[in-house]
Amino acid sequence: MKTRGFEVITAYADKEIRIPIRKTESSAGYDIASAEDVILPPHQVVLVPTGLKAYMRPDEYLGIHVRSGFSVKNMVSCINGEGIIDADYYNNPDNEGHIFVALVNHSEIPIQINKGMRIAQGIFYSYLKTDNDRTEMGKTRTGGLGSTGEM
Repeated sequence: MKTRGFEVITAYADKEIRIPIRKTESSAGYDIASAEDVILPPHQVVLVPTGLKAYMRPDEYLGIHVRSGFSVKNMVSCINGEGIIDADYYNNPDNEGHIFVALVNHSEIPIQINKGMRIAQGIFYSYLKTDNDRTEMGKTRTGGLGSTGEM
C-alpha cells in the first residue's frame, strides 16, 4: 500500500519529468522543478506547472515552499506564502491533481525559469482536527485551484 509520494500526471508522461528527491539525508523538502520554460514578468503572479501530482494519507497535506536560493537571488516568492496541496487534490477530475507553484516576481526585471529548474520544495505534514470537526456533508473535491469555493 502506498503512503505518500509523487507521480507524473498523464499529460506530462512523455516529457521527462523527474520525481522529486531530497538532496541530503537531513533535507525536509523534496525539490520540485518546473515542467516547462516560463517567464515571470515583473510584479505579476504566474502558475508554474510541475507535471506532478502527490498522494498522501487523508490526515496529511503537502506544503509547497519556494526554494530559498531561488527566492533570494531573484526576489521571487510563493504568492500565498505556502501552497497547500490537500490529500483529496490527488486525481481530482478537473486536472488530475496537477501541482502548480504560484510564484510572484517582486523585481523590476523578467525572471526566466527553464524546464527542469528547481523552484520549490514540497514538505509532507500531518495535521490535527478539532474535537467537533465537521465537513460539509457529501462535499467532495471535483476540481483544482479554488475548487472548494467561496465562503
